[in-house]
Amino acid sequence: QVQLVESGGGLVQAGGSLRLSCAASGRTFSNYAMGWFRQAPGKEREFVSAISWSGGNTYYADSVKGRFTISRDNAKNTVYLQMNSLKPEDTAVYYCAVDWNRRTIVSVRPGEYDYWGQGTQVTVSS
Repeated sequence: QVQLVESGGGLVQAGGSLRLSCAASGRTFSNYAMGWFRQAPGKEREFVSAISWSGGNTYYADSVKGRFTISRDNAKNTVYLQMNSLKPEDTAVYYCAVDWNRRTIVSVRPGEYDYWGQGTQVTVSS
């Protein structure tokens, strides 16, 4: 059974840091691009960051560029999102997802990702 399980969310003050993890199982995720998205209450799900199968290509939304870093450890079938200098507007449920159709090129469109985790809540207080 394919599973993506996010962890590492929580409550943090503005300016703080969190590291999210996405542990994959049930299939060899190391061959595919993966992404992080987030959804705040009353808003659409939005792209945060994505990474190619090897980790050689990464892409970030303008709103997180310079503050967030995506990485992956294919030996552990895990993708990470290091979030620094957090702002209240980063508050959302964060989801990881896998794109079975891409390896090197990454997509920013949620609809092009095939499988999603259940999400982890990140709350940044001012």
